[in-house]
Amino acid sequence: MGELADKVKGHADKAAGAAKENVGKATGDKELEAKGDAQQLKGEAQKLKGDVKGALGDKV
Repeated sequence: MGELADKVKGHADKAAGAAKENVGKATGDKELEAKGDAQQLKGEAQKLKGDVKGALGDKV
């Protein structure tokens, strides 16, 4: 994936993870809450990957 695609995927994962976490909290579903938290972390890592690709340019 390219820089922009990684950043978009990262933001999407963070948003989906936040939604899962909030639904988990609202329903008392600790497993869903944990999955949402994990997906947010995945999104943060994906976004960071895009940032690194952007900083390195064509060298990656």
